[in-house]
Amino acid sequence: MQFASAVFADLARIRQNAPLVVNITNNVVTNATANALLALGASPAMTHHPADAAELAAMAGALVCNMGTPGGENIEAMLAAGGAANAAGVPVVFDPVAAGVTSRRREVGGRMLETVRLAAIRGNASEILALAGEAAVAKGADSLHASREAAPAAVALARSLGCTVCVSGEVDVVTDGERLAELAGGHAMMTRVTGLGCTATAFVGAFLAVNPDAFAATLHAMAVMAAAGRLGAAGVAGPGSLAVRFLDVVYNLTEAEIAAGARVLA
Repeated sequence: MQFASAVFADLARIRQNAPLVVNITNNVVTNATANALLALGASPAMTHHPADAAELAAMAGALVCNMGTPGGENIEAMLAAGGAANAAGVPVVFDPVAAGVTSRRREVGGRMLETVRLAAIRGNASEILALAGEAAVAKGADSLHASREAAPAAVALARSLGCTVCVSGEVDVVTDGERLAELAGGHAMMTRVTGLGCTATAFVGAFLAVNPDAFAATLHAMAVMAAAGRLGAAGVAGPGSLAVRFLDVVYNLTEAEIAAGARVLA
């Protein structure tokens, strides 16, 4: 219960403080991400304009950058907001959606790593392998690698960037280059709901806003995702019901439910 208590303590801080989490995210998930952050207890702000994003980032609790739709304005907004967040000491989390699949995404991923000081990165195994410069196979935004396959690359990437890296999958791998944890939970049906991976990244941002330890914040955010996904999928007819129930579960999530739905393996 000790791990669940630590996770719930962070969740309680989010619910009490409603930190502003600024999101520059992809067009597919904007509404879903905002609703999930509201259910969690955070205060979401969604933007794609560079000047607006930079102003918001400077006053935020955390900044979430998602390159799911890598159009020009989105990318310039991420870079401008990232710079403003760095200057203000605001943690930045990056979601490298489909990194390595196209030359545009390879370019954007490289620019983010070179330009913005990141607190955390969350992606699937193919995305993390690609960011680390290793050969990876993906089908669009879907990984064709298991999360544990990318663990060595995640460790190396975390060490080189001085940040926390999360490889999400059936088992989530979280590392800051020194510490490493594996987290079990969730449900296979979560892969059938658009944007739950992006939601996980947004939750990392919310937890970073209340916990300065990026490794712990990332692990705790993923534990909430795992517990809510597992509980939300119980007894539902399919992905449509899960998408709705997930929000209700997150909104009402208890310490006991976290303990039952998320388990640290290592």
